[in-house]
Amino acid sequence: MGRLVADDVFRRLCRARDVMHAQHAERLTLAGLAREAGVSRYHFLRLFRDAFGATPHEYLTRVRLGRAKQLLAGDNHSVTGVCLDVGFSSLGSFSTLFAERVGCPPSAWRRHFWQVAWSPEGVLPLTIPWCFATGYGRVP
Repeated sequence: MGRLVADDVFRRLCRARDVMHAQHAERLTLAGLAREAGVSRYHFLRLFRDAFGATPHEYLTRVRLGRAKQLLAGDNHSVTGVCLDVGFSSLGSFSTLFAERVGCPPSAWRRHFWQVAWSPEGVLPLTIPWCFATGYGRVP
C-alpha cells in the first residue's frame, strides 16, 4: 500500500495524468508532466508512483496499449498505422511490447475481433474464440 498523497497534490497529479490520456500519442517528457503538476521531476516521479501505483512511463505505456487495442478492434488502421497513432516509433518494439503485455501479437488481437463464421443468416462477426464456436455446433 502506497503512502497517501495530499488533496491539492493529488489534484495536480490528476491534471498531469489527464494530459497523458489526452496527448498519449505525443512525445511527453517527465519534465513537462512535472511542470503540469507544479513539482520537480524527481518529486513528481515519486508522488505519481505513490498515487497511481506505476511510474509515469509505465502508466503511459498502459494508456497507449489500451488505445492500440481499441484501434486494432476497428478496421480503419493497419498495425503500422496503429503503432504510429498511439505514440510508438518502432513497429518491432511496439509488436514485441504488445505481445508481452497482452499475450498475443497485434495482428492476432485484430483477428480475434474480425473472425467470421457462416450461418444460415450469412456472415456473423464473432467475439468468442472460433474453436469454441465450432466445437459446440451451430454458431449463434
